[in-house]
This record gives sequence, C-alpha cells and structure tokens, in this order.
Amino acid sequence: MKMESDNSPKIVKTYDRFIVRMGNALSWLNIVLIVVIIVQVILRYVFGHGLVKLEELQWYLYGVCIIFGFSYCQARDTHIRLDLLYERFSPRTKDIVAIFGTIFLLMPFVITVFYHSLPFFWESYVHGDYSDAPMGLPFRWIIKGTIPVGFLLIFCSALSRIFRSLSNLKHSQEDR
Repeated sequence: MKMESDNSPKIVKTYDRFIVRMGNALSWLNIVLIVVIIVQVILRYVFGHGLVKLEELQWYLYGVCIIFGFSYCQARDTHIRLDLLYERFSPRTKDIVAIFGTIFLLMPFVITVFYHSLPFFWESYVHGDYSDAPMGLPFRWIIKGTIPVGFLLIFCSALSRIFRSLSNLKHSQEDR
C-alpha cells in the first residue's frame, strides 16, 4: 500500500493518518446500522409495527458510512477501479493515471458537490429542516451537514493521493 511509503511528504502521511483514523472510528457505525435494521425487522415482522424513526435512521447511518467511507478508501488506495488495464500498468504509469484521473475526473466532481452542498446544508439548518414523515427524525440538517464535511475529506484524500503519486514519480526518477 502506497500510503505508508517513505517517499510520501509528511503532510500526505498526516492527511492519510487522520482520514484512516476517522474511517476506523466511523466504521463502528456499521454495527449500529445492523442493529437498527435487525430491530426494525423484528418490530415490523414479529410485532407488526415498524418505526419511521428507525427506518430514517437506517438511511442516515448508511449515508454517513458511504460518504466517509469513500475518503477512507481513497486514502488507503482500496477503492474499486473499473479500468481493466490498470493492473497491467507499471507503478510509474499507475501514478500518472492516478494524478490525471484525480485532477480531471475526481476533483471537479468533488468541488461541484461540495460547492452545492453548502447552501443545501445551510438552508436546511436555517429553516430547522425535519422529516416529512409524521413520526420522522428531527434535525435533518445534521445529515445534510455530513455532505460538505464528507466531500471536504474526499478532497483532502484526493490531494493526498496527488501528492503521494507525484512523490513516487519524483523518487522513481531519482532512482535511475
């Protein structure tokens, strides 16, 4: 895993360490999510009465795990690649592909979502947004607030990836 490479600048290691620690801590939400799902299933199918709050909590927990999990995968370099040729590339070519892919594909998406999620969150916070369901969860702005925070972490992990790849390229040229 390149994350632990000695070639990486200190700031890259700091970013990655922070994101991985946060990912490890938030991964426990998956256990909470499983418990909530099991309780909801038991309430609905055994007792014939589910709770809207539990159903919404499932979606909130799932959303948080996905948003923060993406930055974790980016920092650990364990995200899914759809490029079938990538595995055959040399380490140098992989770093070049990572740099260009991150700059021209990932970063514009992340910046766009981050930019548009700020007013989405703020409007929700100012208006005290809550669930449309009669017995739904209050404070919907909290889950909407995880979008800009999560995408900020994805941005940081993408920057880290760029710097890590640049460092690897620099050190591979020095080895010649």
